[in-house]
Amino acid sequence: MPQSWKIDAAWEPLDIGQPEERACFAALGIFAHNICLTEGSDALANRLRQAPLLSGYHLAEWLAWNWWRLRWEPRSKAQDWAFAHRMTTIGHGYIWPNLTIFSDGERTALVAKPTDERPQTPFRYITDRAAVISASDFETEVDVFVEQIMERLRLSEVKESNLQTVWNGVLEERRSPELTRARKFEALLGSDPDETDSERLARMAADAEDLSIPAVEELAAEHGQSNTLLTGDELRRIAEERGFDSSPRDVVRLYAGTRLPRGEDVAAWRRGAHAARALRSQQGMGEQPISDKRLAEMAGVRRSILEDRNGAPGISFSLDDKPTEGRTVLRPKWHAGRRFELARILGDRVLGPKDGKLFPATRAYTYRQKMQRSFAAEFLSPFAAVDEMLDGDYSTESQMDVAEHFQVSELTVRTMLVNHGRVEREDLDGDLEIGAA
Repeated sequence: MPQSWKIDAAWEPLDIGQPEERACFAALGIFAHNICLTEGSDALANRLRQAPLLSGYHLAEWLAWNWWRLRWEPRSKAQDWAFAHRMTTIGHGYIWPNLTIFSDGERTALVAKPTDERPQTPFRYITDRAAVISASDFETEVDVFVEQIMERLRLSEVKESNLQTVWNGVLEERRSPELTRARKFEALLGSDPDETDSERLARMAADAEDLSIPAVEELAAEHGQSNTLLTGDELRRIAEERGFDSSPRDVVRLYAGTRLPRGEDVAAWRRGAHAARALRSQQGMGEQPISDKRLAEMAGVRRSILEDRNGAPGISFSLDDKPTEGRTVLRPKWHAGRRFELARILGDRVLGPKDGKLFPATRAYTYRQKMQRSFAAEFLSPFAAVDEMLDGDYSTESQMDVAEHFQVSELTVRTMLVNHGRVEREDLDGDLEIGAA
């Protein structure tokens, strides 16, 4: 299999700086899917170059220190998110590429943006591209690069570096299931290692035993959007006060043996849409709009859940107590929003982990949540029918007509058009893989 991304280091001499810096000074080029993410204009040499002169040591140190957050933390509104995900924050006097790295859990995005042209600045980055790789490929190349830097330090007889301490700690944590779980929780919360209160981690671990580890991970990722971490007790209270009875056993599911693409092989929106089309075909639904009654039946709830206009705090979710008993909570107040959230929860049961009691629909940008949103959009408003109705007219008025026909929001229709390349992405806050396709 071709290498999806690589950090190339060509060693260069350096006469000043700390021993670690001198040993690992290099022309560093970062490539993904044959795209150079570090190309720029060298004002001193008066030419373009793909590998600017940088400190390999400081890059490896940054990758090691932020390993858990780079590997697991999705896009977030957390105040210090940029420091863990943007190379421009590395510092140490170098002109670092304007490269942002983040993951949805299954796949990792590498987003390169040009830097501003300023007087007296010897190097200006010009790449304006996004690349998406599997998270496992991201892990592999970071391991290779950091070990390359460690070997360079050994050959230069530089001992007891901070990089060695940090990286050995990361490797030890990765070998321990218990430490891995704690570090992943912290990363999803938007915290650096050992920054999260031990009582909070203990509460999350207890909830994970009760509700399932993947479900609590999704709650942690939601923290980056709302700065709120719901506990199992709080979810049960909300379910009791604002939820509706549900019957998990009555929820429709895909037949055993239905083939879906693997998560790391395709963007979340593609996998979600694939599953929605498969379920529609299985149920003989064609491409017609789904009534409230049928949607509710397929989700194991009564139609009255869609008619309610009170909404609920926090997130939408289903919480199962028994195979035949549970509660479903929908956050939105408006009809189209409640249909969409119920379809998301249905999609989570179809596509998500099969064990556990909690099926959350959060505002996080994890693979699971993006897959839910895509499933809901395709299930409620099949793109083939949407495209046929629009017939090349992508005006706002036409999109509104289609949204009303399928009882979805205008944003749902516009997102689908962007996903399928019918309209430009513009500033739509959707799946970054759309822009990288």
